[in-house]
Amino acid sequence: MQGTPHLLIVDDHHEIRDLVARFMARHGFRVTTVGDGKEMRAALEAHRIDLIVLDLMLPGDDGLGLCREVRSRSNMPIVMLTALGEDVDRIVGLEMGADDYVPKPFNPRELLARIKAVLRRTEALPSGAGVADGEVASFAGWRFDLRRRELIGVNGMMVPLSTGEFTLLVTFIRHPQRVLTRDQLLDLTRGREAEPFDRSVDTQVSRLRRKIEADPRNPVIVKTVRGGGYVFTATVKFA
Repeated sequence: MQGTPHLLIVDDHHEIRDLVARFMARHGFRVTTVGDGKEMRAALEAHRIDLIVLDLMLPGDDGLGLCREVRSRSNMPIVMLTALGEDVDRIVGLEMGADDYVPKPFNPRELLARIKAVLRRTEALPSGAGVADGEVASFAGWRFDLRRRELIGVNGMMVPLSTGEFTLLVTFIRHPQRVLTRDQLLDLTRGREAEPFDRSVDTQVSRLRRKIEADPRNPVIVKTVRGGGYVFTATVKFA
C-alpha cells in the first residue's frame, strides 16, 4: 500500500459517517463516505480504496450482500459495523469474507485500532511470487490463485476469503504435511502483531475448514494434531 490509506465508509446514518470521517481524517486517513450500495459501487469505480467500513443494515442492498459482492471480485479489506447482539449476522458476515467487525455503538478509537490491524495484516500478506514453481496451487480438487487471491472449487465457483483466511491458507500450502503449532501459525500469519495465548488462529482454522472441507466437523484437509497444532494433509501442486 502506497501513500495515505483511503477508507470508504458505507453507512446510511450521516451523523455516523461524518463522525467517523472526521476522526479518521485526524488520524491521517483519506476518507470517502457514502450512504448505500449504489453510491458504494460508484465510489469504488472512481477511487482506489484501501479498506471499506461497511454497515450491516443499509437501505436497498444490505451489508451482507454488498460484502459478498465485493469479495466475489476483490480481496479488499472489509470491516463491518453491526448492531449490538446481531451475532448470527456477524458470523455470516465473517463467512462472506469480512475481515473484522465492530458492534454499534462503538468508540471511534476501537474502530481505528481495528482498521489499523486489518491494514497491517493486508500489508504483510505473502505474495504469490516465489511459491514453488508457479502462482496457482491445486489441492484436493481446489484451485488457489495466489496472485489474484482467488479460491476456486470443483464447480468453478469462487469462494470468498477474508484477509486472515487467505493468509492462513497460503501458510498451509507452503508447509504441507508438516505439523505447525499455534505459535508457529501466529508467527507466520501475523508476525509481531501476535500476542501470547492468542487463540485467534483456532477461529481462522475453523472458518477455513467450513469453506474447504466437505465435512468441517470431520476435517481431512486441515487436521488437528492433539497437543501440537494443525497439519495440512493435502498434496499441493503448483502451476
